[in-house]
Amino acid sequence: MKIKPVPRITLADTVAGKLAASILDESLKPGNQLPSERELMRQLGVSRTTVREALKILEENHLIESRPGVGWFVCAINEGNFASAYELAGDERRAPASESKTDDKITLSGPKRLPVTPEKPLHIPNLRTDRLGTFDFISWWEREKVESAKVLVVGAGALGNEVIKNLVLMGVGNIYVIDFDTIEAANLSRSPLFRESDSGRKKAEVAAARAKELNPNVHVQYLHGDVTTDLGLGVIRRMDVIIGCLDNREARLAVNRFAYWMNKPWVDGAIQELLGLMRVFVPGEGACFECSLTEQARRDLAVRYSCPLLARQNVLLGKVPTTPTISAIIGGMQSQEALKIINGLSVEAGKVVHFNGMVNQMHTASYRPREDCESHWIFGEISELPARAETTTMEELLRTARADLGPDAVIELDQELVLALDCPKCKTTEQILQPISEVSFESAHCPVCGTLRDTQMTHVITGEEPFLHRTLACLGVPPLHILRAYNTHEYRFYELTGDLEDGLHFSDFDETFPTRKEDIRQRIRLGEVIKLSDIKTNPARGRVIFRD
Repeated sequence: MKIKPVPRITLADTVAGKLAASILDESLKPGNQLPSERELMRQLGVSRTTVREALKILEENHLIESRPGVGWFVCAINEGNFASAYELAGDERRAPASESKTDDKITLSGPKRLPVTPEKPLHIPNLRTDRLGTFDFISWWEREKVESAKVLVVGAGALGNEVIKNLVLMGVGNIYVIDFDTIEAANLSRSPLFRESDSGRKKAEVAAARAKELNPNVHVQYLHGDVTTDLGLGVIRRMDVIIGCLDNREARLAVNRFAYWMNKPWVDGAIQELLGLMRVFVPGEGACFECSLTEQARRDLAVRYSCPLLARQNVLLGKVPTTPTISAIIGGMQSQEALKIINGLSVEAGKVVHFNGMVNQMHTASYRPREDCESHWIFGEISELPARAETTTMEELLRTARADLGPDAVIELDQELVLALDCPKCKTTEQILQPISEVSFESAHCPVCGTLRDTQMTHVITGEEPFLHRTLACLGVPPLHILRAYNTHEYRFYELTGDLEDGLHFSDFDETFPTRKEDIRQRIRLGEVIKLSDIKTNPARGRVIFRD
């Protein structure tokens, strides 16, 4: 007797089926606009994440199409999409016509709320061989989603260590770690992934390597760099969730804007001594991080950014006292929220959870969204160009933009370009042409009189610049970045998709020998004797050919 497996239907599949059935029976007519995401959430009783996943399913099956800046529209049913619509609708197409429908609204009769957890087939794991087996007993746990999830962890310090450890133990399949700092002795008291012998090494590299040791089944990638300047938006675009483990407002503000632009949820955590907080921000759902800033915080940021070079210097010098206990508590809460997002569970976006370890009290508060918040902007349709930051010139990108937007189009950079430094006392000018991230506060002082020089900067490329022949990388654009171009009435977005293979691979430490050239150089030194018989530890194995 052959028993067929029980079909596994997610909540997003159920929502997509209901909408597909409405398209088939022409409750939603071809060319009509779908209700807003918020309205669909209200009528169907599901989260925004579930609605968006369902809309994505319908788009992939050519049942709806997106019009940037307008919304989703119903496609006509034809030979190409009828079978998909019929399959998605499933039992919904045979449901009794007890629903009242209009051209632009879906009103479901009966219970308004869908079941929180779709039916899950019974599976008895082998706990002797399956390290994630016990998670299968959780009713809402979806192994495939967790193992295919992509999570960006920004910061590999105390909080980052706890978050990375938790993600790895939970079997999150793809983890990207970014941090610009190196390990010092003080980190060892609250960072379980670091060792005494790691002093001076890159935090992101060591954290990613130890993550791979904890669970060889996960895939990791690291970047030793600053998230505000060195990470392409194309990386964030392909993540399921971002987790911020940061210690300053400037970096949080950058992550908040990047996540909002790419329409991605992110989980923020902050700790100090025995105090901590955790909050989830989802674009379009409640307040974002920038909304949460007080007027005093905004004034402080304005003062620090009145001299951008000094602002960056302050970030690099910032230190916050923490304990491993509060790191574990807040890091655990962040990881838990990320896991809920991955599994399509609802989260309380725009709210903050405060934990006071001094009295062991916890409370939740809501932020008020600001209508004038500068972060509330989601990029439109993104054009993927077969271009690379290291080889594509600014002139070539501008030519592409003007072919789409006309001769008046300009390019807008995320990072300021320092063009020159003017000494008001010596009346001298030094040409710089470097991204602001590469210009230190000390170098801004005049080498002759020591006066802090005035900074000439720009972030808009008009086509009149003498450096258009320079590559994007030389001008501070990171690999796999998404650049903005605009004219007087329209924006266009261009991704350097040619960087995708090297910029996002999740394959660091997948082999027994190092894959990065700099790692090989560090481990093989001139004059060093390498025993050919030492097969297991020989770092040159498979890379160096010995001839008589």
